[in-house]
Amino acid sequence: MLLTFHVEQSSWQAGVPSDLWTQVKVFHRLRVFHVKHLAFPNAHLLDFRYEGFVARIIAIANQKGGVGKTTTAVNLSACLAAAGQPTLLVDCDSQANTTAAIGFAKDPSRRTLYHSLILSEPFDRIIQKSQVEGLEVIPADKNLAGAAVELVAAEEREYRLRGALKALEGKYSFIILDCPPALDLLTLNALVAAGSVLVPIQCEYLALEGVSELLDTLMRIRRTLNPNLEIEGILLTMYDDRTTLSRQVANDLRTFFGHQVFKSIIPRNVRLAEAPSFGKPIILYDQQSKGAEGYTHLAKEVIANGKERSGTGTRSAYSGA
Repeated sequence: MLLTFHVEQSSWQAGVPSDLWTQVKVFHRLRVFHVKHLAFPNAHLLDFRYEGFVARIIAIANQKGGVGKTTTAVNLSACLAAAGQPTLLVDCDSQANTTAAIGFAKDPSRRTLYHSLILSEPFDRIIQKSQVEGLEVIPADKNLAGAAVELVAAEEREYRLRGALKALEGKYSFIILDCPPALDLLTLNALVAAGSVLVPIQCEYLALEGVSELLDTLMRIRRTLNPNLEIEGILLTMYDDRTTLSRQVANDLRTFFGHQVFKSIIPRNVRLAEAPSFGKPIILYDQQSKGAEGYTHLAKEVIANGKERSGTGTRSAYSGA
């Protein structure tokens, strides 16, 4: 469960800006306490660590295909783990591209997310260690295509993934969910389980067309199934600063969405495109590449977002929601 401590006022402000202590939140289980005064000096709540922390669950989602969801899921997860954040990568797509890109060959005998969602296998029998220290994976396979159909008649079908992830409470700092390029029950399960959504958008005109539809879907989910769902950020992918179109799309998105667009930009990069064929994240394939630099910066930004939220409150997912 999640305990939230909301510090509205602190009697200790030695060397600390007063506004820093106005909205401090420390997460641990599911109860809420409003603390008017901070009684203990020398307490560094922003750096508070304890056993049994609550993971930040981030869904990588966009109903349009080919915008960099899998590339982002694999490389963001690897960079978070490399930054010392225990991370779980969950492949929710029956194409299993994430599973292959992180280095797992096809294996019909391997248990996957299908076995958990449909056959109620515990995750500790499914989780695989990856080649990146601190990064573990729940793989997918083609059976997940059948799961989308089998879930239709299941009880609490939208909450299957959320329920399964509860068993992992306290084990990871981040859980990254790679969603299919469709608004099916697998994507719905991921969005209901997630605390926030990271939206990769290719820097091309047609990629903008689906943004309003995706945001409309997210608002519907917030109203009905997951009121706490936020937008982690919008990520510009396949950016080519040599083209006017890329620059125009980037400017339009920043004008409309403002701070919800990540400062980090993922460029078009040959080494980034090659890495999945070798079953490696970019930081293992070519750490000096522009792609590795982009995802390293993104990981730092995502980590900083979490610290900002725990220190100054959460951002709303979308102003129209």
